[in-house]
Amino acid sequence: MMTAKEDIRRYSPEKLRKRREDGQTETRADAPARQVDPDFWQSARLVMPSPGKASVHLRIDSDVLAWFRAQGKGHLSRMNAVLRSFMEAHKGR
Repeated sequence: MMTAKEDIRRYSPEKLRKRREDGQTETRADAPARQVDPDFWQSARLVMPSPGKASVHLRIDSDVLAWFRAQGKGHLSRMNAVLRSFMEAHKGR
């Protein structure tokens, strides 16, 4: 059996367009079909993600990133913990 990591595929936008044109992007035949009742939208509500985290683009030194990644899974959470520790240590200055 193929693992999720082995099943990662990367396509350029051009390749995806070509696959769609060739009919290669259809839903699997065994995928469950589900009809949505029009009344569903009458009672649907918007659910926003919690405001606890913010997504940012951050440029850091490559050796710093490599070191955190070498520590294993969760490197971004650890980087956040280091930043939080620094912030807490410098509050009120």
